[in-house]
Amino acid sequence: MTALGKLLRTTAFQLTLAYLLIFVLFAVSLLGYFALNTRRLITEQITRTVNLEITRLRTQYDENGIRGLVIILDLRARRPGSSVYLVATPNGEALAGNVGALEPGTLDRPGWRETSYRRIEARDDVEHRALVHVVELPGGFRLLVGRDLEERERIYSIIGNAGRWSFALVVVLGLAGGFFVSRRVLKRIDAMTGTAQTIMAGDFSGRLPIAGTGDELDRLAEHVNAMLERIEALMRGLKEVSDNIAHDLKTPLTRLRNRCEQALRAAAGADSIGDYRAALDATIAESDELIRTFDALLMIARAESGQARDNMTEFDAAAVARDVGELYEPLAEQKGLALTIDAPAAAPVRGNRELVSQALANLVDNAIKYAGPEASKMNGAPAEIVVKAGNDGERITLSVADRGPGIADVDRGRVVERFVRLEQSRSEPGSGLGLSLAAAVARLHGGELKLEDNDPGLKSVISLPRTGPAAA
Repeated sequence: MTALGKLLRTTAFQLTLAYLLIFVLFAVSLLGYFALNTRRLITEQITRTVNLEITRLRTQYDENGIRGLVIILDLRARRPGSSVYLVATPNGEALAGNVGALEPGTLDRPGWRETSYRRIEARDDVEHRALVHVVELPGGFRLLVGRDLEERERIYSIIGNAGRWSFALVVVLGLAGGFFVSRRVLKRIDAMTGTAQTIMAGDFSGRLPIAGTGDELDRLAEHVNAMLERIEALMRGLKEVSDNIAHDLKTPLTRLRNRCEQALRAAAGADSIGDYRAALDATIAESDELIRTFDALLMIARAESGQARDNMTEFDAAAVARDVGELYEPLAEQKGLALTIDAPAAAPVRGNRELVSQALANLVDNAIKYAGPEASKMNGAPAEIVVKAGNDGERITLSVADRGPGIADVDRGRVVERFVRLEQSRSEPGSGLGLSLAAAVARLHGGELKLEDNDPGLKSVISLPRTGPAAA
């Protein structure tokens, strides 16, 4: 398709033509209305003037007879710019006036009509048009009084010329404006198309250009760019997951195989049954850890894909905090930690209760792992964990605060990625997916996961949109 063809097929150009057609129709209607009203106004003025003159001339005729009427008509007919006058005998012979020729039969029918005529003093044979009123006087005489329509025709001509020039100017400017706007829009669309083709070729770093005008194309580009950033993040996350699975799951699978092979080589004689049992127990434990890892990955994928939105209902996040706290309270006591639950008021949330509960459970589990009595003694702080649910204006917050070693500021953005484990946590069991799942669940619900300094320790906060009226 040629560049001109693409330009003519653009929506902007077609809309310009439609608006141009509407404007032309409106302009023609307006000029037509103006012309008709001008014609009516001029006609009314002529009829008022002619009727007034006829009334006066009939008065003269009644008072002075036909001779007096003839004298007055001669005087009036000689004035510059005078009206059209004619008085004739019953058989049509002109007695006085300024009419040299008249359409046949004009004097035969009394009343108003438009007719062509020629003045006596005219030096050419050009016929003029006049609006005349023919009156039959007593005695059969005919009186014709009218006004030349040259003024009306001149106004018509002015309006017609203005309309034609306006129409031509509107069409030219409209087409020029349509070409300009369409070319500008087409240029931006072509730039967007080029970026889209680059993205389809595999380069997800491309973004649609933004002109900075704030128009609908800019708003569309901003939303599409946000979508592309999300897609790029998901693709990058998918690549990282694949790499991390290949790297981090290779070690436990290798360890699982080595234990089985060692059990087969070392087991002999009557004691082989115990060795086999120990090897099987270790294999089952390692398998359970792998299953938990894959379950966590599936939950993260489910949260990030938005599939869990189908099961969203309204529930009380404070009740979730109390349930999770009660579930982990025995484990915390076993580790020498005091677990406190602070959820006195209702915290209404719309979402997936199972995922929110799992996310909060992951935060509590991390706190129990890394905030033991030894870490609290090093910090000089009490060995406690506080699970809290509260209202923060239009948000509901679920937080877990501990007195452990905490996480450095430089690492807080990294620990929410999959399979990321800091050096101080290498000795603890886990797969590095707990915070990733919590962050994914928060994003699924339109919220966020924030890691803050508890001074000392770590405070993990899940912030979610609340439902219902905000707390006072």
